[in-house]
Amino acid sequence: MRVRAAAVLAAAMLLFLGPAGCSFRPTPPEDRAGAESPAGDREEPPAPDAGTPGGSAAIPGAGGGGAAAVPGPLVPVELEVPSALAEGPFAEPRRLYLPAGFRIQVFAAGLGQARFMAVGPGGDLYLSIPREDRVVALPDRDGDGVADRVVTVAEGLDRPHGLAWHQGDLYVAENSRVIRLEFRDSVPTGRYQVVVPNLPRGGGHWTRTIAFGPDGKLYVSAGSSCNVCLEDDPRRAAITRYNPDGTGEEIYATGLRNAVGLAFHPETGELWATENGRDLLGDDFPPEEINRIEPGRHYGWPYCHGDRVPDPEFGQGFDCSATESPAVMMQAHSAPLGLTFYTGDAFPDAYRGQLFVAFHGSWNRSVPTGYKVVLVPFRDGRPAGSPVDFLTGFLVGDRAWGRPVDLVVGRDGALYLSDDRAGAVYRIRYAGE
Repeated sequence: MRVRAAAVLAAAMLLFLGPAGCSFRPTPPEDRAGAESPAGDREEPPAPDAGTPGGSAAIPGAGGGGAAAVPGPLVPVELEVPSALAEGPFAEPRRLYLPAGFRIQVFAAGLGQARFMAVGPGGDLYLSIPREDRVVALPDRDGDGVADRVVTVAEGLDRPHGLAWHQGDLYVAENSRVIRLEFRDSVPTGRYQVVVPNLPRGGGHWTRTIAFGPDGKLYVSAGSSCNVCLEDDPRRAAITRYNPDGTGEEIYATGLRNAVGLAFHPETGELWATENGRDLLGDDFPPEEINRIEPGRHYGWPYCHGDRVPDPEFGQGFDCSATESPAVMMQAHSAPLGLTFYTGDAFPDAYRGQLFVAFHGSWNRSVPTGYKVVLVPFRDGRPAGSPVDFLTGFLVGDRAWGRPVDLVVGRDGALYLSDDRAGAVYRIRYAGE
């Protein structure tokens, strides 16, 4: 493997990422034959739809105090679009719905298949673009709420998806491996190391998501190779844990058909994950899930779904009582992807510690569902109510112009949301009543 600096990007990196800026270009794995299209995740799942525009819920405060109305009725807001970005899906006015006092703006656009994000030690936002085989930085050095430009920091990758920072370096989960991009003082050095070289390739779920836990370990989620089947590789439909250097591989949790989103609770340190249920069992079954991930536990797939309901093909003779029930069940085919606990201080206090989840939206439901962001109320480290709509409006009639993917809390306390259909990242802020 070789790393080559991309000279054409040097000026941008010098300006925005420091004097040592350069772009990584690892030679990707040679065999991409038979690779499935990266266009769709193929994950979508009885539970009522997660809220409706104008819905509200009494949600306990994050500190365990009295209840607060969060998020409250949703109201229409105009998507704020900088004039330089008013093209493509943003060439016409877009109306979205948020709780009163919140605003949303286009932070960056023209990003193609914008997927997962991570905030660097210096506060810059980093984004994976799998279809273009690259990772970019979106610096906002003047603090105006709009990315100054798009800076490629790694290219020539193999469908990069999950991103995670650890001890000043950026880890990138490609389809078949995890690499570590070396940084020094928040500036890339031009060197990288393969950490996990042999993740399972191909199949129906191509994304690989990563996160570092409070234990300093690297957690890697790989979805199933199919809609429903028995896997040969135990790392599929599972979360696997490694030391930061890739040693010490151990299967951490299984029975997770496609746990695309991973997040550690900021107080308890427990791992939470989204879960996309199987297809072809109707519009409303099985439910999508949020799971509290515990070591050694089995979460059902392919034998059981939802609250331990046997699968019609694989559930016969299997003891579903031995599997873990979901912590939260949501409308089938909503396709929950990224999730994050709000840890900033720019939203009202009642939002601290609450869980935000991005619904990518259905692809195989007779009536489309999803395409929004919901809030799952938490108290004392546990879900404390049903999911409630926080951001809607991407689905107009039966057509969606945007598909939410991932959520992160920025250094400024704003909530950033990626959208792989509109090719954008949005910045959600609280402006006051």
